[in-house]
This record gives sequence, structure tokens and C-alpha cells, in this order.
Amino acid sequence: MIRSGEQLDLLAWAPPETVLSFDPQMIRGNSYSSRLSRAISVSLDSCGYSRAEIAERMSQHMGRKISLNILNAYASVARDTHEISVSRFDALVTATGDRRLVEFVAADHGWSVIDRRYLPMIELAAVQEHRRDLARKEREIRGAVRGGRW
Repeated sequence: MIRSGEQLDLLAWAPPETVLSFDPQMIRGNSYSSRLSRAISVSLDSCGYSRAEIAERMSQHMGRKISLNILNAYASVARDTHEISVSRFDALVTATGDRRLVEFVAADHGWSVIDRRYLPMIELAAVQEHRRDLARKEREIRGAVRGGRW
């Protein structure tokens, strides 16, 4: 017996988010550096850990001390002389678990960051598209042969 509050709504299903990104309004800025600082700030504020905990987690990942002060500098648009290095960015992604940070970097290049479990489906879609292209080409050739244009 299904109680009224437990009934599943089949129309309420939504596909999983394959690409996670920041709300563009939250990371607006005049330069890439300022947008990156805002993205770092949003990530730090929404990851569920304090900034001190993130600095400690980054330190553990890197095997060297990352201070709270430097982490705050990375997240500050006003401190534009403090840009995060790639190794520290990697530690930040690891510490926050925020895939949106990597998507932020990839998006400007026309790329996207997706969960690896979706790769077989993407490959399948590419194969199906290729098969449709080959079938279209085959129809064109057959039509040309039948029409005496070959």
C-alpha cells in the first residue's frame, strides 16, 4: 500500500545534471582573473567547509602549508596580485569537491567537464551520428548511380 506522501511522481523525474557550472550572475567580472576570484569565493562559500578547513585540506593534499590568508587572497577580486597556481587550484578542487571550478576553466575553450560514467553514452551518440552520416552518404551514392550521374 502506498501512502499519499510516498507516491512517486513519474513526471517529476529530471535527468541528472551532466555539466555543473556557476551561475554567471554570481561570477561576473571585468576580467578572467576577477571572474576566477569570484568563482573561488562562491565555491568556498558553498562547499560546506569553513575556509580554514579548506586551507587545511589543501595543505594536506599538497604536503605544504596553505594559509587561510592566501586562500582568502585567491577569493578576493581586490587582491589581483594573488592568482592561484595550477597545483594549488588542483588542491582547491580536491578540497572543495567542486567540479564547477574545473568547468569554469574548460568553458572558455568550448569544452565541458562531465562525469566519466557518461563517456560511453557520448561515444554511443557519436557512433550513431556517424552511422546516420554514412547511411545518408550511401543514399546519395545510390541515387547518383540510379540516376546515371556516376
